[in-house]
Amino acid sequence: MTEPENRCRLVLIVPDQADPERQASQLQQALSGGDVASVIVPQYGLDDQAFQKRAEALVQITQDAGAAAIISGDSRVAGRAKADGLHMSGSLEELGEAIEKFTPKLIVGAAGASERHTALEIGELRPDYIFFGRFDGDIKPEAHPKNVALAEWWASMIEIPCITMGGTDAESVVAVAESGGEFVALRAAVFESADGPAAAVARANALLDEKAPRFEG
Repeated sequence: MTEPENRCRLVLIVPDQADPERQASQLQQALSGGDVASVIVPQYGLDDQAFQKRAEALVQITQDAGAAAIISGDSRVAGRAKADGLHMSGSLEELGEAIEKFTPKLIVGAAGASERHTALEIGELRPDYIFFGRFDGDIKPEAHPKNVALAEWWASMIEIPCITMGGTDAESVVAVAESGGEFVALRAAVFESADGPAAAVARANALLDEKAPRFEG
């Protein structure tokens, strides 16, 4: 493995797919395209048993590629699938309990920060990262301006890393990187790309290599 990039890095959101084999294949292709820091696996509408089976396969693919596998929402599935982390989107109380119970064994990240006050409340609990946006919030080519603004405000004064949801175009990674945030999340821009997932990841990384500001050592 090469050293992690000293600039904003990619996080992939696994898309909702009825066919588990297609989902796994798409993820493998995406991870072959270049640097990916982590992959978040949402449950979508799957029952617990189906999600468990799906998660085990996707966690293995992610870890084999050298990225961190993060399960959204279900700590039991995260544990059984031997995931690296847990993405929490519930109440502050639930987040606090997860941080207390699973840190530092698992990465524990937090969603739900739609404005500054909530973000600061989440920050007080010291999650490993905060997520700005929604997994299905990539409905336009560009990242949502509100999320980019939150990331810029957050990155300017808080040390906890942030992940910001990008848009449906790989070009959206540039504005997120320029906010100063550590990570940009992509879903449709990668998994619905006409050029295929691997080419989309390669394109996003090329844009970040060229245009993303570098972090201080």
